[in-house]
Amino acid sequence: MTSVLETLDWIVLSIYFLALIAVAVWVVLQKNKNTEDYFLAGRNVGWFVIGASIFASNIGSEHVVGLAGTGFESGTPMAHYELHAWIVLLLGWLFLPFYIRSGAFTMPEFLEKRFDSRSRWFLSVFSLLAYVLTKVSVTIYAGGIVVSELLGIPFWYGAIGVVVFTGIYTVIGGMKAVIYTETLQTIVLILGSVVITYLGLQQVGGWNELQDTVRAVSPDHFNMWRPMSDPDFPWTGLLIGGTIVGIWYWCTDQYIVQRTLAAHNIKIGRRGAIFGAYLKLLPILIFLVPGIIAFALSIQNPEVFAIEKADRAFPMLVKTLLPVGLKGLVAGGLMAALMSSLASVFNSCSTIFTIDIYKKLKPKKSERELLTTGKIATAIIVVLGIV
Repeated sequence: MTSVLETLDWIVLSIYFLALIAVAVWVVLQKNKNTEDYFLAGRNVGWFVIGASIFASNIGSEHVVGLAGTGFESGTPMAHYELHAWIVLLLGWLFLPFYIRSGAFTMPEFLEKRFDSRSRWFLSVFSLLAYVLTKVSVTIYAGGIVVSELLGIPFWYGAIGVVVFTGIYTVIGGMKAVIYTETLQTIVLILGSVVITYLGLQQVGGWNELQDTVRAVSPDHFNMWRPMSDPDFPWTGLLIGGTIVGIWYWCTDQYIVQRTLAAHNIKIGRRGAIFGAYLKLLPILIFLVPGIIAFALSIQNPEVFAIEKADRAFPMLVKTLLPVGLKGLVAGGLMAALMSSLASVFNSCSTIFTIDIYKKLKPKKSERELLTTGKIATAIIVVLGIV
């Protein structure tokens, strides 16, 4: 397996990793004094960082690859899920005031304050199992594929290398390390993806040419509203089902809500939610549209832009369209997507285990002991995810 990256790409990628390490070291030097520092960054985070962290937590490497693959195969219906960004505003205006006023660290803790301890136990155990079995393992698998294809290294080297690197700064730095590295990763991911979209549109001949090429072969490709009888994307499911799932995910899932709980006050948390909602609209343009571009290019020039499977659409664009140097930037962006999602889920699992399970079983433990438990829990979740 050979790498698609050249010397300049490796230099760009190295600069990205050095910047990431610098941010992580800066955070670690500030030290976490107590559990509020470690799990909620001292509740003193600005709106820009909160919004960027919400976006980076949501966008994993499986999201980038999968959304481009869906754009290639089916067109625009999946844009519905990205347009559900309005639900992030619901988090800021309706849910967040209750969460912050309750003083809760976690969603299970809020449930206990609102209902009883049984609901707290159920959500704690259910969330931990769901995160490890779905979020961690799927993100590692998708990220391993992307890293191995771009860097030309075996799947396991890529997957385990990135997971261990992410695990180290998450264990040492806690929520501060996660939330500040995610801000850098958001910028890198958006920059890299915008470049791919721009170059792809140029290659295909512009927006009008893209529409004409695609519609000649697949007339429904730009139709977001499919009939109720559509087996994959009935409009009723996308609109009603997507909203129900979206309210659970954006407004009650520890993985997302923990970012807003790190705000200094409700006003800052709301501003972060607004910024996160705006950023959430971008994947339509920078992940879904490149998938459609890849479809058009495979029609126009099947020899050069051959794609065997839809999920290879985004990596194919990286390989064929990007000049030397920019490949390194986009490779960094894809790794940023993988690492930010992993860091978020590691930190959320550790928070739930320490605050909702360990502290509940051993309420007299000191802050120092809880901090140590949180770090050990993060390390165990890293290992479980790989297994």
